[in-house]
Amino acid sequence: MEELDHNMDQATEQEEQAELRPLARGIAVIKEQLRTMPTMPGVYRMLDERGNVLYVGKAKNLKARLTSYTIPGNLSQRILRMVSNTRSLVVVTTHTEVEALLLEANLIKRFRPHYNILLKDDKAFPYVRLDTSHPFPQIMKHRGARTDDAEYFGPFASAGAVNKTLNILQRAFLLRTCSDSVFASRSRPCLLFQIKRCSAPCVERISAADYAALVGQARDFLAGRSQSVKDMLSKRMLEASDALDFETAAIYRDRLQALSLVQSTQEISSSRLGDMDAIAAYQAAGQTCVQVFFFRNGQNWGDRAFFPRHDKAEGLDEILAAFIGQFYDDKTPPREILVNHTVAEQALLEEALSLKTGRRIRIVQPKRSERRGLLRTAERNAQVALERKLAESSTQAALLEKLAELFGLDAPPRRIEVYDNSHISGTRALGAMIVAGPEGFEKNQYRKFNIRSEEITPGDDYGMMREVMTRRFGRLLKEDPARAGQAWPDLVLIDGGLGQLNAVREVMAQLGVGDIPIAAIAKGPDRNAGREDFYLPGRAPFKLPPGSPVLYYVQRLRDEAHRFAIGGHRARRAKDTRRSILDDVPGIGPRRKRALLLHFGSAQAVASAAIADLEEVPGINRATARVIYNHFHESH
Repeated sequence: MEELDHNMDQATEQEEQAELRPLARGIAVIKEQLRTMPTMPGVYRMLDERGNVLYVGKAKNLKARLTSYTIPGNLSQRILRMVSNTRSLVVVTTHTEVEALLLEANLIKRFRPHYNILLKDDKAFPYVRLDTSHPFPQIMKHRGARTDDAEYFGPFASAGAVNKTLNILQRAFLLRTCSDSVFASRSRPCLLFQIKRCSAPCVERISAADYAALVGQARDFLAGRSQSVKDMLSKRMLEASDALDFETAAIYRDRLQALSLVQSTQEISSSRLGDMDAIAAYQAAGQTCVQVFFFRNGQNWGDRAFFPRHDKAEGLDEILAAFIGQFYDDKTPPREILVNHTVAEQALLEEALSLKTGRRIRIVQPKRSERRGLLRTAERNAQVALERKLAESSTQAALLEKLAELFGLDAPPRRIEVYDNSHISGTRALGAMIVAGPEGFEKNQYRKFNIRSEEITPGDDYGMMREVMTRRFGRLLKEDPARAGQAWPDLVLIDGGLGQLNAVREVMAQLGVGDIPIAAIAKGPDRNAGREDFYLPGRAPFKLPPGSPVLYYVQRLRDEAHRFAIGGHRARRAKDTRRSILDDVPGIGPRRKRALLLHFGSAQAVASAAIADLEEVPGINRATARVIYNHFHESH
């Protein structure tokens, strides 16, 4: 008995030592770097053995900050795991801590480290763009970089909020939304003119001066001076009515009604609010929702909920600080940011945002007044959004448990990969992979595979699936031979039947990853949804009851893979359609291609031209002309 207790104690001690070895190794890596570590402000990156970024941090004193990681007793379990995985450090020094904070936010968004608080779903916000470079400016929705001299108004919380505003602007100010090419080609007014949504400047139904006045009114409205615009329209409506010009009066009346509709559809709107964002965070069950309301010039331009990824031990002050830093990394913050909770390092964050924008930015936690009521509204929205997400997560978790039971998995899958192929009679073949997990579809993990092999017979679905799997898992093995990373799937679903399943199993066995669970889903008779056959290795094909929640979930996964594959195929087909035979000529860029097409009229005429004719094109010398000629006459 004593010998048994001694053996158990020895085993426990060995396990504890095994756990401490990676931690000791990580601490040793940090201590080695401390020998030459400066005491300046800066940003550090902790990397694992594969070079992946584990964590990005900033420090006022790099040496002091990194020294704290070498004292295990002061570290949380999460930080201990991070240090255990650390195998190298990258350090960038900055002049000030403010610069370090800005760089930290940028690097976190770029590398998305596992141990940082991460702002997810941070797509570019839409704006209203007024193109003032044209004599008759166009108003349109814009998303992405703002690189020209046009005027931009925003950001708006969603495309729907922008579309609603554009609809109002069309009705109130009759500005054109068509492209410059459509504008130049019109010979008569379009339907928008008929339904009183455009003033038809394309066919001179309005003078340049009158159109410029409409643009000025729209600019005033977007800049928050809507009351002055309404007063002016009311005055002109009354003047037209007094002059018995009832048709013109009706036009002004309709424009006034459109402007009034804006304020009636905004639940919260006040000229006293000015330019500001209201940010409210709500936390429950170890998760956080951050709700952002956008106000510009007193107008409510929508709101959006965010669910940052973070450790359960993180407090709201740290989460809000990380959120604000990352959220405004690529956006211009308003002068005032309202928050419902204290923010860690608030003064430093204000200084960083002020430095970035060149004007003073304030982060305020109001205690009373209209702003406090607004934050309560935002907080209620955050609470409702988080409760809905938790309910969905609970449902998703139950589905994954049933899916694990169905396919005989040891545990609910954290990562499901679904594969599908797309082609037309074997041409432009493309494979697609989508990824799903406990939080739904992970679209940043989706991948497309252009089928490259010339040995595959057009339309050979098995051959295409073999190539996709070989490339996908061959690369995974190369990047992570120990299979320790999170990119390895717990379940692979194939859109197909027994043939596709056997083709995939063959590839997986050759690569040495045959232990990954695989299943194939074949469409039912006449491709009817609800009558799918499931194929698993070593089991007879089976169907699920038509009302099964698991069947519905698997159908959603398969349909998403199919949608992604078809979308990728269409994009590739459209790109190929736009290609010109001149694109393959060496040394011919966009400028020379344009000159050739303007001179000869078509790419085919260029291909048939003689060297002497090619030399007559501006920018084409004799050597280039010979290159073009030889490209199209190689067989001779």
